[in-house]
Amino acid sequence: MKGMLSFIRELSRYRSAMFGGVIIIGLIVLALYTVITIPYDYAMQLWRGGEEVWGDNPRNGLPEWANLFMGNNLAPTIVLNSQTNSTVIKKAQDVSADMRTADLSMPFEYNSNGFPTEVNIFFTAKYDKKKPQATVLWKTPDGREIQLADMTVGSNDRFAISIDQKLTRKFNDVNPEIALFAKPGTAGKNSTPEVLRGKYELVIQGLTFEKDSTLDAKLVAYGQVAGVAGTDHKRRDIMLALLWGTPVALAFGFLAAVGTTLVTFSIAAVGSWFGGWVDALIQRLTEINSVLPFLPILILIGTFYSRNIWTVLGVVILLGIFSLSIKTYRSMFLQVKEMPYIEAARTYGASNFRIVFQYMMPKIAPVLIPSFVTQIPSFVFLEASLAVLGLGDPLLPTWGKLLNDAYTNGALYKGYYYWVIEPALLLMLTGLGFATVGFALDRIFNPRLREML
Repeated sequence: MKGMLSFIRELSRYRSAMFGGVIIIGLIVLALYTVITIPYDYAMQLWRGGEEVWGDNPRNGLPEWANLFMGNNLAPTIVLNSQTNSTVIKKAQDVSADMRTADLSMPFEYNSNGFPTEVNIFFTAKYDKKKPQATVLWKTPDGREIQLADMTVGSNDRFAISIDQKLTRKFNDVNPEIALFAKPGTAGKNSTPEVLRGKYELVIQGLTFEKDSTLDAKLVAYGQVAGVAGTDHKRRDIMLALLWGTPVALAFGFLAAVGTTLVTFSIAAVGSWFGGWVDALIQRLTEINSVLPFLPILILIGTFYSRNIWTVLGVVILLGIFSLSIKTYRSMFLQVKEMPYIEAARTYGASNFRIVFQYMMPKIAPVLIPSFVTQIPSFVFLEASLAVLGLGDPLLPTWGKLLNDAYTNGALYKGYYYWVIEPALLLMLTGLGFATVGFALDRIFNPRLREML
């Protein structure tokens, strides 16, 4: 305990280490929070979900905080569901034995300066043979009433207002989502449309033709902003990938660093102690491995064998075992091998492996700590790099996968900078946190660097 407290006091001398420690602790807390609150199976189900999961989100929606810099010029998404929203007014009245009205009124306030990107109505009907009939009306704050459609409704139908050609012609080739929310006279070809703010109302005059038939609807006016992190081209909330990318990145980096460092350290110790053909074999394998192209091998495995993250992790550890660090550790172990306490252990009959693992390795173990800490972000960046190249695990939502999706969908060209900045910022924070702590640990455990301070 005293040694731990002394180490913490020594580490606290370096402000950069404390700053990096805060970042690392924050990432660990975020990873634990993600794993606990969003279990793996549920997260994968969400990420692979389609319109049934993310259907209420706009495509490529900017983060909600973007409105802080845009002066409320970005429209939020409005969702009104007759089955769940209490603000929706439902009225039903018997017309005959089998005929019944099913009227829906969906009032809402629209105070944004920006226009929606899409407007859709999703109908849900229950019937046996005869489909319900629906007349769709749109009421504006200035008292206008616009008939949008008169249609029969199936069990699960969508009325895509934004791409309805009849409405586009009705509004003189102006996009319906613009014409419905624009001030009269401003939504022309040669004018700049202005938003008419105020209270709107969607009215659906429904009629059912069977005794137990029902009619419900959901209005979705897709805005330009959605969620804290925004959405991607599949309407998915990017926050899910940012959150789950944290435990994936930390687990990959930590396991790869542990696997390569400990095995390399052990092999170097064994080779230094036994010498002879054992040491020669280790050195030859190290020299052969040093000329192998590390990244191209991973690319070949990802292309022709498997992109599973655990397969990639195993190959990374395997290729990292015989790294050039073995030669560095070997030179240290050769010095330790000649120390008096090693001779004393030999004299009283200690076994070879006892000397290697209990006497030699603990002597140099502190040297591992700084290199181990600084290796973690390098493996995190490696996993992200493979994902950016399209060779990451196709099932996992990770930071690298976000960057790959952003690149393949032209995020930078289309102005979706948040899609790139958010995962890149987390990658940079991870590298900064572990690097600053690793450099401080190097000064603490390396006497020469401490003298230079």
